[in-house]
Amino acid sequence: MKPTPIEALREQAKVRQKSAALVFHENVWTYERILAGAELLARGLVAHGVKPGDRVAMHMMNRPEFVVAVYACFLLGAIVAPLRTAFKQAELEPLLRRLRPTLYIGETALYGNVAAIDGSILPRDKRFLVETTSGAHGGLPLQQLFDDAGRGDLPDLPAADQPAVLITTSGTTGEPKFVVHTASSMAETVDLLINNWGVSGHDSIAMALPVAHISGLICCLTCIRAGIPFVLIESFDADTVLDTIERHSCTMQVGFPAQYAALLDRQRAQPRELKSLRFCLTGADACPIELQRQVTATFDAPLYNVWGATEAVGNLGYGLRPGPVMRIMRPADIRLVDDDGNDVADGELGELLVRGPNLFVGYWNDLRATTEGLKDGWYYTGDLVRREAQDELLFVARKKDIIIRGGTNISPVEVEQVVAAHPSVQEAAVVGVPDAVLGQRVIGFVTLVKGKDERVVAGILSDVATRLAAYKVPERLIVIDALPRNALSKVDRTTLQAMAIDGNKASRSGAGEQPSRRAS
Repeated sequence: MKPTPIEALREQAKVRQKSAALVFHENVWTYERILAGAELLARGLVAHGVKPGDRVAMHMMNRPEFVVAVYACFLLGAIVAPLRTAFKQAELEPLLRRLRPTLYIGETALYGNVAAIDGSILPRDKRFLVETTSGAHGGLPLQQLFDDAGRGDLPDLPAADQPAVLITTSGTTGEPKFVVHTASSMAETVDLLINNWGVSGHDSIAMALPVAHISGLICCLTCIRAGIPFVLIESFDADTVLDTIERHSCTMQVGFPAQYAALLDRQRAQPRELKSLRFCLTGADACPIELQRQVTATFDAPLYNVWGATEAVGNLGYGLRPGPVMRIMRPADIRLVDDDGNDVADGELGELLVRGPNLFVGYWNDLRATTEGLKDGWYYTGDLVRREAQDELLFVARKKDIIIRGGTNISPVEVEQVVAAHPSVQEAAVVGVPDAVLGQRVIGFVTLVKGKDERVVAGILSDVATRLAAYKVPERLIVIDALPRNALSKVDRTTLQAMAIDGNKASRSGAGEQPSRRAS
């Protein structure tokens, strides 16, 4: 059995006591320091009424206290429940109402979105803030939990199959769900990532992924298990990440496509020495092929796609060629099925199903969603992929995003890659809008490179028409300043679809259809 996250930390605190586990604002946190802090905090949590199975809400940007608090909960069997830092009170209140946390650990900069939430949902005497010392902001000082550590005795380590983490889904199609992971499922995930990524204690990383999301949390746990030091960055800033890679000779980088676009822009504007990088990984959304190529050339380190979901991370390896490609890594257990659940042949489109001990165990207090997502041990990902040569899988689209025009399936990712390859285009997204005759029509959105305006739209469409079948070419391209994104930097297609529908209504009721428009 793989060591659980807390077992892995304890082992590192023995063999690498004084070694740097993480660096934050040039302040070094050793494995020994993290473990000692986690043990103290765990005792303080017990002293303030936290029991095994209780939820502890964590509402912080990336900072060492977040990491320490995660391991403290693992020690006593409380359930870690990170809250997304971008959420406002109207989004947080229903989440907390469902969660019913016993205790809250946050920071002053974010607490304004929590302060007014009723004490029946979140007890006011169980709200602790990292920076405050006097409670002037409405929360108690976190230091009080450490000071009260002497009053709490730790229970035995919880069973590895008990709920340990509740992570919310991105929630772009409705109310976010709480994904339940156990210490065991996280241990298996970490083991898969270490093997699939080929990392060791000789590596290091600039950690700007939010620890409140599955991507950042699992990366932190993986680094600590593998003995990989990481520099914790409070929130993503391209210049800070590049400076960190240069200063600390980081060997690998993990981020989202939108972040790599920003990194590429800043590296070109102010070159840093990045020769230490071995490779870069991107996930959460399909990465444009041209962006992969440009980052690879500029950083002199390949940028690879990785696949993962909040419910399952590590089942597939990263693709070795540009494009939304993944590799089947042994002993990965995957299936591609049609709408009736039958396996499809190689080269045919099918929904990706994955199975393994790294899978989530269900959705918190949501039996219906759990039974829909997990069937006979298989997780139905909702991703449509095609199996190609050499055990490669090509991502085509989210099942719900596939565009059906005149009875023919269109992959928005395929169209987006072609549109984004035009030199005038910075980013592209494609959605389908309802049509009484064809079922759906293809509408595109683009952001343009500096110096370009709507006059280039006709040329972009003409170029795309030479590279795609006519039925795939967007009927309109709408120029906007930035693509809407969710908290995971995924393109928010629901918002784009609403914009496209409104645009179509406006063009039908106005003085004729316009080729493009810029959002205000």
